Amino acid sequence: MKYLQGIGLLLWTVALAIIYFCFSMLADDIATRSKSSGAALMLPIVSISLPMLMTAIICILLSGVILLNKGRWVRSGFNRKIWSAVYILNAVFALTSVGFILYAMASGHIQNKLFDETTNVTANKVKFATYNASFDRTSADTLPAEMAAGDNLQIKHVAEVIQRTRPDVLLLNEFDHDGSGNDSTVVENFITYYLNQSQNGAEAIDYPYFYIAPTNTGLAEQDLNGDGKITLPTDAYGFGFYHGQYGFIVLSKYELVTDNLRSFQQFLWKDMPNAALPARADGTPYYQESTLEHFRLSSKNHIDLPIRINEDKTIHLLAMHPTPPVFDGDEDRNGRRNHDEIRLFSDYVSNDPRQSTYLIDDQGNKGGLGTNESFIIAGDLNADPADGDSYQFSIKQLLNHPRIAQAVATGDMIPASTGGTEYLTQKTFTGTPNYWTHLFPLRLDYVLPSADLKVVDSGVYWQAKGEKYRYLFENKAGEQGKSVSSDHRLVWVDIQFN
Repeated sequence: MKYLQGIGLLLWTVALAIIYFCFSMLADDIATRSKSSGAALMLPIVSISLPMLMTAIICILLSGVILLNKGRWVRSGFNRKIWSAVYILNAVFALTSVGFILYAMASGHIQNKLFDETTNVTANKVKFATYNASFDRTSADTLPAEMAAGDNLQIKHVAEVIQRTRPDVLLLNEFDHDGSGNDSTVVENFITYYLNQSQNGAEAIDYPYFYIAPTNTGLAEQDLNGDGKITLPTDAYGFGFYHGQYGFIVLSKYELVTDNLRSFQQFLWKDMPNAALPARADGTPYYQESTLEHFRLSSKNHIDLPIRINEDKTIHLLAMHPTPPVFDGDEDRNGRRNHDEIRLFSDYVSNDPRQSTYLIDDQGNKGGLGTNESFIIAGDLNADPADGDSYQFSIKQLLNHPRIAQAVATGDMIPASTGGTEYLTQKTFTGTPNYWTHLFPLRLDYVLPSADLKVVDSGVYWQAKGEKYRYLFENKAGEQGKSVSSDHRLVWVDIQFN
């Protein structure tokens, strides 16, 4: 019997640790399911856990006394009853603890508690990724409602893609928000109700830092088309039926140094030297001077967001989402704008400071990024180096840039996939299929590190037929676009730090 009590003592020692791990998990899980706050559920959780904890201590003490007395207590009838009660309590709570363990393991809570990604991230290898999530909706209130509900299949699939690939820093394009970045509810709900919840058995993931980039999409302040009224989407600085449509956000496990952020949301197209401004067939400017006085170059925003990897290393995330080079006429106004949006960051990271002296950010700072700074250029850049409608193959301004890591841009470490290789298309193309990141098919999404960074791996997350998670890319009806997850594919690059 004393051995049984020894086992009971051991079980309850473990049970105390399990309770520590599991009650916070239960509070979070119940809060998620009921859409209540953890604080509101704290009272019932405490009212349950406190008696259990006190009983556990009593059981441990009694078991210890019995064990130390070598079982002498159990010889009398009364003490036999005490022993029986203690034994039963130990058994019940031990079974409860086992239930907690199984539940916690199924939810990934114990793994996250022991190996907390938000606090124990290491700076040895960091995965940077970009993903056009196709979270654009026809009305401003649709995506917030879907995020709050926590049950939208497309969003769940996008969340699972993120959980399967596990980026440390992630740029999400086409993520509808309030337009100014003041209301973070939609992002917080995405993290809480989708990323923090295991999707199809994938380990949950958390991002303690995020940034919502103010956007020009759906922002109309001037009569840009000269019809005497301000209307959407024709007078928006960037195409959108409401402010915040097609916006972008950044999620990170590392600290975002937003106090040092630079943005070029308000930079005027006309202020770029030798800008590729469109012209009509007769050679006259497509845009009137009065329009160019207000016409912003960035269709969404261009941001330089410093990310502190460790005490000695900060990476500048240069994020953008240039306009598609289509939906225009012979003047190619969108193709030319796409070209110059890409050129802005090409000039920004130039080795020659004279190339960026014209740049003045929204904060009033002049010039480009210092030549000793490390950076990652990321985003859906809407430009392919071999196919598509981009003006003068605009992406080559970056792919051939001397400060860009050429192995990732044009060499043997270009992100690739197995799904792109087998993708069937009726379109004529000259590019390389396993480099495609979009169903059109084109290579549109990029993560381009500066040449001083050590790239150890890269990829496009697009599984082929027969692979385990193919359902994230194609449903049973054969659909492979936004009805499943996205018409784009997540692109990632691993950077090794000493």
